[in-house]
Amino acid sequence: MVHKINIGLFGIGLETYWAQFDGLKDRLLGYQKIIADNIARHNVNVIDCGLVDNPIAAQDAAAKLHREDVQLVFLYVSTYALSATVLPVVQKINVPVIVLNLQPAAAIDYAKFNALGDRVKMTGDWLANCQACSVPEIANVLLRAGIGFHQITGVLQNDKTAWTEISDWIEAARTAETMRNNRVGLLGHYYSGMLDIYSDLTNHSKQFGNHFEFLEMAQLQHFREKALPEAVDKKVLQIREHFDVQPDCAELEIRRAAQTAVALDTIAAEHQLGSLAYFGNGTGDETYVDLIGSVIVGNSMLTANGVPVAGEYEIKNVQAMKILDSFGAGGSFTEFYALDFNDDVILMGHDGPGHIKIAEGKTKLKPLKVYHGKTGHGLSVEMSVKSGPITLLSVIDAPDGVLRLLIAEGEAVPGQILEIGNTNSRYRFSLGVRRFIDAWCSYGPAHHCAVGVGHLADKLEKFAALIGMKAIRVC
Repeated sequence: MVHKINIGLFGIGLETYWAQFDGLKDRLLGYQKIIADNIARHNVNVIDCGLVDNPIAAQDAAAKLHREDVQLVFLYVSTYALSATVLPVVQKINVPVIVLNLQPAAAIDYAKFNALGDRVKMTGDWLANCQACSVPEIANVLLRAGIGFHQITGVLQNDKTAWTEISDWIEAARTAETMRNNRVGLLGHYYSGMLDIYSDLTNHSKQFGNHFEFLEMAQLQHFREKALPEAVDKKVLQIREHFDVQPDCAELEIRRAAQTAVALDTIAAEHQLGSLAYFGNGTGDETYVDLIGSVIVGNSMLTANGVPVAGEYEIKNVQAMKILDSFGAGGSFTEFYALDFNDDVILMGHDGPGHIKIAEGKTKLKPLKVYHGKTGHGLSVEMSVKSGPITLLSVIDAPDGVLRLLIAEGEAVPGQILEIGNTNSRYRFSLGVRRFIDAWCSYGPAHHCAVGVGHLADKLEKFAALIGMKAIRVC
């Protein structure tokens, strides 16, 4: 179920006009209702404060929006209005503000307008179309007050560009709220020596707002031992339903993976996890070596069910995966595998979990005798991301200690992959292989990143703006 966030809306006008121009206020309120109804279609609660037309009404609107804990506010400029009706609202609510400069029509019907004959009626009609008039004043005052804002200029109806922007801002606000409420499970420990992936958790909580829950492998093993046979039977059926189980997968291995998958579901539910980063060696204890070797299938299923899982305890990357998943784009764990200069593509993938809902066809389940660089053996997943537009996302630790988003749009293309039982895909970028690798690495990301389906750079930049984070678009 999608969480319904509160989105604020208030229009601005000039109280002096209402007595001068009959019907103008009602006309403008009608335009505002069109906006409110369209925003509500995004499954959000619209907190509509009506038309704010004087400083006292501005104070009342500010109190209401603050009380309702809105995540984002749309400011509709209905006609010329004083900036004194804007500043008190945005100062008090302290949330991102999107200024809507939306005319009721693409252009005034000049012939019809000039034929009105009555200059009072003509002026009233013009005032219903002069949304742009006070936008510079609002921008001036907000900038001088040190208040950030964003602006959408267009037409009230049948303007795909404007309404796509509005939709993107709402999606970005929902993702920001998801990240603030996300509980990230941390199971095990870092892969020793991967200096690029180590993170300052306090910094993450500060910038994303999420909570980190430290988990013990012993607890996962406890849930594994307590898994009921009927629950394991059910999970075996789910595995066979969701995966293309290869003939060389032993029934014992499938059941072993299913038992661990039940335990993973339990630990995720027990701690209300929204994502999970994990790694372990199981050194000196075969029970834990066996446990670690059986998690890939269950973690892939969790990832497909809204709880992204990153291996190698890659906290920055599980954050990126959760962001992409919150936009409905998937979010699969990946890294550079190899460069194909002949086809100008990059092979990318990873061992461990994959997002099976964004796979091209059914994900294959294959047995591996060795997990390269890790302990144990067991079942692994082999998938390619479905062909079409994709976005790479990395959360990077900049040298100044501030987190940033690194974004690249590309295409997943069909072709030969490495059939080694890992996730792996072929991606093409507009910069070409050589320039893309150099450009991407110049910003200092970790060697992991997340991949999602669709071109999401515009949405990700809006998300970054909402949480006060810098976004860098490579291509």
